[in-house]
Amino acid sequence: MSAMTYAARDSLTMLRRNLKHALRYPSMTVTVVAMPLVMLLLFTYVFGGALGTGIGGTPTGGGAYIDYVAPGIILMAATSGALSTAISVCSDMTEGIVNRFRTMSISRAAFLTGHVVGSVIQTLVSITLVVGVALLMGFRPSATPVDWIATAGLLTLLIVALTWLAAAMGLVAKNVETASNMPMPLTFLPFLGSAIVPPESMPTGLRWFAEYQPFTPVIETLRGLLMGTGIGNSGPIAVAWCLGLTLAGYLWARAAFSRGIKR
Repeated sequence: MSAMTYAARDSLTMLRRNLKHALRYPSMTVTVVAMPLVMLLLFTYVFGGALGTGIGGTPTGGGAYIDYVAPGIILMAATSGALSTAISVCSDMTEGIVNRFRTMSISRAAFLTGHVVGSVIQTLVSITLVVGVALLMGFRPSATPVDWIATAGLLTLLIVALTWLAAAMGLVAKNVETASNMPMPLTFLPFLGSAIVPPESMPTGLRWFAEYQPFTPVIETLRGLLMGTGIGNSGPIAVAWCLGLTLAGYLWARAAFSRGIKR
C-alpha cells in the first residue's frame, strides 16, 4: 500500500471511532442540534412580530420574516458544530489517547482528519433537522434543485472551514473548559451580521462591521439561493472567505499538532 492509502485507511478508522463516540455520548450532539432550533423558535415566534414588521414580515412573526431569518439560523447551525469539535479534540489531547496513538503505526494525519470529517457529518445532519423544522414552521424557499445543491456545497465548505479552526482551538486549549469557550465567537458572530436583521438597520459602526465580516456574505448567498433573490457578488466573496478560513484553520491545526503539545 502507498502512504496515501495507509493514511486514508487510518482516517476511516478514526472517523468510525469518533462517530461511535457521538452515538454513545449523544449529549453534546443534542446540545449542538438544540441550540439553533431554540434560536429558530425564539426569533420566529417571540421576536418575529417586532423584527418582522420592520423588514416586511407580518405582525405575528410568520410569513416573510421566517423566510428572512431561516437562512441565518441555518448558518448558525453550521457554526454550532465547532463547539463539539473543539471539545472532542481537546478531550483526546488531555486524556492522553493522542500520546498512545503516537506510539502506534498510525498516520499522523488520521487523528485530525477523523475528527474533522466526523464533525462535518454531524453538523450536516444538524442542519438537515433545522431545515426540516423551519419548513414545518412555514419556511417556504423557492430554490431550484441546482440552488439546493449550491446551498449544500457552500454550507459544507463553511463547515469544513469552521471545523478546522475548531480543531486547532481544541489542540491549543489547556483544558476542556477553555476549549468549550474558544469557539463561542464563531457561534455568535452571525448575530452581528445579517442573520437576524439587515445591516442597514444598525448604527454606522456596527453596520460597517456587519457588512465586512465573513458571515454576512455567506448568509446573503444562502438567502439568495434559497429565496431566489439573487446573490450578486456575495457568492464569490463567501467562497473566498471559506477557502481562506479553511487554509488558516488547517495550517494552524497542523502546526499545533506537529509541535506535540503535551497535557
